Amino acid sequence: MSAPVVELRPTAVAPSSSFPEAASGLAPEPLWFERRMAAEVAEVRPSPSPAVAVDVTGEPHQLGVAGLLAAYETGNLDPVGVLAALRARIARYRSGLDAILAPIPGADALAEESALRIRERRMRPLEGIPFGVKDIIDAAGARVTCGSLQTGDRVAPADSAVVARLKAAGAIPFVMTATTEFACGSALNARYGPVRNPWDSERWTGGSSTGSGAGLAARLFPLALGTDTGGSIRVPSAWCGTTGLKPTRGLVPRTGVAPLSWTLDHIGPMGRSAADLALVMPQIAGADGEDFTSAGAYDGSRWRNGFAGLRIGVPGGWFVEMQDASVLAAWRAALGVMEEAGATLVPVDLGEIGSVVEDGYTILFCELATLQEPSLGSMELYDAGTRGRLEQGLARSATQYLRALRLRPVVQSRILAAMADVDVVVTPGLGSEAGFLDDLAASVDGKRQPFHNVIPRNTMVFDYTGQPALMLPSGLGANGLPVAIQIVGKLYDDALCLSVGAAFQQLTDHHRNAPPDPID
Repeated sequence: MSAPVVELRPTAVAPSSSFPEAASGLAPEPLWFERRMAAEVAEVRPSPSPAVAVDVTGEPHQLGVAGLLAAYETGNLDPVGVLAALRARIARYRSGLDAILAPIPGADALAEESALRIRERRMRPLEGIPFGVKDIIDAAGARVTCGSLQTGDRVAPADSAVVARLKAAGAIPFVMTATTEFACGSALNARYGPVRNPWDSERWTGGSSTGSGAGLAARLFPLALGTDTGGSIRVPSAWCGTTGLKPTRGLVPRTGVAPLSWTLDHIGPMGRSAADLALVMPQIAGADGEDFTSAGAYDGSRWRNGFAGLRIGVPGGWFVEMQDASVLAAWRAALGVMEEAGATLVPVDLGEIGSVVEDGYTILFCELATLQEPSLGSMELYDAGTRGRLEQGLARSATQYLRALRLRPVVQSRILAAMADVDVVVTPGLGSEAGFLDDLAASVDGKRQPFHNVIPRNTMVFDYTGQPALMLPSGLGANGLPVAIQIVGKLYDDALCLSVGAAFQQLTDHHRNAPPDPID
């Protein structure tokens, strides 16, 4: 049977201002340049996208978002059967024990509704797509604990904005996925334990969207939500061999999401491919009237077909240091693929980055300490990682915090100026294959490095500047584990980043690699 064709860009869901109230932390207005860019794209609607052939003949767990939509269209599968198949897999697969915390109530009723809509040809853009929800994002009726002993057994009273938007598009909140404590704690979570990497149980997924990354890699669901404050969507995407987008800051509203840093928090989709994420972004982007830092729209007109005429910035210095040789080799090979397909590679200098990363962590630690102030009297309930970050936040001065905030527009302007003559920048992803749980270290050219030296190196800077950044697989490292590249765009160039990623994934098969499957 020939593979059907699906579209990558469904019509955007109109923003709503009626999402349920949930604590989202302090939320200063966007900076002037962010407001200007948001105003320029506020009325843009997604443009037609290239058609991609999708195989619908695999087992349900093997299909991504586009594959499931195509299988529903042809009648090969229905959402009720898909949920049953995924639950059976979760029950039998080790990653189901640590990546997934609990089912989300109401999934079966939503699957029945989706099945009826499909039969009646009334499909919404993401009809019947199950998705995982990180345990700091509210899903009505689900226990949302932020991976902490501090939160008890809190049940979300209503859906967060992002979950509500996905449901309106036909998607099904399926399971709650594990996180490090408050999206910043140790790999060794005090409440639930570590989430082990499906590629190697001695290694970590990376955080903080641990369960979302592991569950996607283990083929337990086709889509998940994550958050990213220093790299927390992109890190597990890199170490688990999946694809994740940190959108432009504020593009996806944070209403109903527990805050870590009101200045740096981002919400975004995680999946198997850039093409899948391009289906999702138009449905979740845009201001909601509650989170007043949210602004802009998903600008589908920025989508590019292929690499012809594309100018790709290639950084050096900081971005290629503390990188394993296998990571650099895969990065250079990926750039070679892009160049051979018609792109022009252009050296770029993004300036001094080390102090930017430090300033980002100053903001994160100080805002974490502020938000957690009501619970500081019970510090013993936090895990060691969270306690350490709280202590750093409490120790830093107001001068240090305000300086880090003051420099944000300066750094953003500098980096955007350096990117003026290129379309995107492509960096190595993380500097190593997945790190080890026994000593919380990663191996770079055979030398163990503490996680903090490796994990945020190429990710935090783009939380600080708010630019969109896509992490996607670029191959396997020396030990047969995933390595990745990162595609970084200018503000509101999310669609461009995804189109570059999709073009690369059409020419390569790295995103199709899967960990050894103990079931099959």
